[in-house]
Amino acid sequence: MKEVMAFIRMYKINQTKKALLEAGFPSITCRKVLGRGKKKVGFTLSQSSPRAAAKEVPGLAETLSEEHRLIPKRFLTLIVHDDEVQQVIAAIMEVNSTGNPGDGKIFVLPIIDVYRVRTGETGEDAV
Repeated sequence: MKEVMAFIRMYKINQTKKALLEAGFPSITCRKVLGRGKKKVGFTLSQSSPRAAAKEVPGLAETLSEEHRLIPKRFLTLIVHDDEVQQVIAAIMEVNSTGNPGDGKIFVLPIIDVYRVRTGETGEDAV
């Protein structure tokens, strides 16, 4: 099993959820995060409006005034079988690729084991 983690643009989450559902992956965990990549420039108007972003993320107005601004993103994670990883990556990339900096990153990590707290099942049975 693998964990697929992706950081994507805020406004792409609904399209991404729909694409993953249509690809057969309804189970995801998603949260709002703030961060930045290697590029030391902050928010650009071509990505989104700072006012719209400030309304969406509490405290963002203060963050935008910092020298190295943090950009609002969505972080999602899925646990999938090894043979499904490329399908998940393809679905995420198809929706989120604009060809511009800030499109996001996808990470794939191995899952050593899984435990279902309620029943004590482990491994594939717990998924």
